[in-house]
Amino acid sequence: MRLDKYLKVSRLIKRRTVASEACTAGKVCVNGKVAKPSYDVKIGDTISLTFGEKVVSVQVVSLSEHVRKEEAEAMYKPV
Repeated sequence: MRLDKYLKVSRLIKRRTVASEACTAGKVCVNGKVAKPSYDVKIGDTISLTFGEKVVSVQVVSLSEHVRKEEAEAMYKPV
């Protein structure tokens, strides 16, 4: 699954276009490296998001194309 789509489906970022822009701006790192929106996310990857001063790090637990709001947090675990 593409990184920008994963960020949207897991509800880490609200919209896919915003997720794509964040990746392009270098605010999203996967396994310690800045990642493009087209990066292929795999289970076990560590994603770090920079929101201003705040950095959020999560580990990918599952991949799903469609997830209900209540189940979105089960796609990752905080690191």
